[in-house]
Amino acid sequence: MNDALPAAPVPRGRLFGYAVGSVGTGIFSAVPGLLLLYYLTDSLGVPAAVAGVVLVLPKAWDVLLNPWVGALSDREAVRTGSRTRLLLLGAATLPVLFALMFASPFTGGAGAAWAMAAFLLAASAFAAFQVPYVALPAEISDLPEQRSRAMAWRIVALTFGILLAGGLAPALVGLGGDGRGGYLLMGVVIGTALAAALLGSTLSTRWIRSSPGPRQLGFAAALRLARGNRPFFALLGAFTVQSLAVAVMLAGAPYVAEYRLGDDGLTTVLFVCMVGLSAVAVPVWSRLGRRFGAVPCYLAAVALFTAAALGLHPALTAGVKLPVFALTALVGAGYAALQLFPLSLLPETVHADAGRTGQAQSGAFTGVWTAAETGAMALGSGVYALVLAVTGFVSSDDSEKVAQSATALSGLTVGFTLVPALLLAVSAPLLVVYARRAAAHQSLTQNA
Repeated sequence: MNDALPAAPVPRGRLFGYAVGSVGTGIFSAVPGLLLLYYLTDSLGVPAAVAGVVLVLPKAWDVLLNPWVGALSDREAVRTGSRTRLLLLGAATLPVLFALMFASPFTGGAGAAWAMAAFLLAASAFAAFQVPYVALPAEISDLPEQRSRAMAWRIVALTFGILLAGGLAPALVGLGGDGRGGYLLMGVVIGTALAAALLGSTLSTRWIRSSPGPRQLGFAAALRLARGNRPFFALLGAFTVQSLAVAVMLAGAPYVAEYRLGDDGLTTVLFVCMVGLSAVAVPVWSRLGRRFGAVPCYLAAVALFTAAALGLHPALTAGVKLPVFALTALVGAGYAALQLFPLSLLPETVHADAGRTGQAQSGAFTGVWTAAETGAMALGSGVYALVLAVTGFVSSDDSEKVAQSATALSGLTVGFTLVPALLLAVSAPLLVVYARRAAAHQSLTQNA
């Protein structure tokens, strides 16, 4: 463990400096999931099935890359006592690559190739920042309550970043004329915001001293050591399924706004309804978690999200806007907890495992964690694209909008509502398994 970890409360300025990085990670997590599929099918004229491949392949690469970056981050931390160099690499390159994703001069197959190449490079840059960034909360303090406090700050900043991205990005596309010019404007402006958040956080977290353990571990050795942390993998399983559900819903938002509510500009309204309430709900869930326990509140949030998603199906089918907005806000209340609780429990699984292994290798764990999250977020867009393709959705370019069949309309609605609800329901038993394994792991560690 790191003997240099501060045992006093972490000053608010340092917490803010760490948390602001989540504004950037929230932006990059939200915008491609919200707009890239729609950009491909409705501005570049890429068929839905091909667009799904464009979204999934770069993220599949990230699933392989992130664990390696995590082990690399731990080795760097053992050698230098810091994770700053990888953070800086990602922070400096990601904003430019993000803008290029939405700057294709081509349509059709060439446009798909451009977007996939830019997305692949951007996803790699994001891994360089995100993996060491997510490892830092386990090293920010010796005190569990201070680590939880840092996570609460981070989730609020993450929610703000997602809200900024979801509210501003579609509006910028509209301001630029809704076509490729609008997406180009959005990419430059949002890329600038990314640069400010990521570079600011990188410079503000240089004080955090990282000491994963007494020796540098190679990639294979780090994963072998991490494999024995059974509570971590149960928690990871639940979080991955939930991330997939959120990603499916995120990908579907522009489609239900355009084809069910009659105005693609309502994508912003849907997003603000969801994430706006999420920002308010974070401190409420945090207090409830301290009073009733994280896992019971986590399960309650899963139930709330599931019920609201189910209710959205008849509301969208009827095209009634106010009930849709209200139910989307309830989804947001559940979504806040689905971000807060797993990310708050993650540093504790790392600290608990240090008693078993003698290595607090947070980078290795967060590499696996972010790989699973990244894969789920990418697969979500692919799942929604598959639903569109199977139900007969017809793609178009900027010059025309195609009227969709009743089957396609039904498919895009089911993809936005019933598919996420089913996935959330599947995640609940995994949380029960996590609670049991965490208790058993703690008992084993204490008796060791």
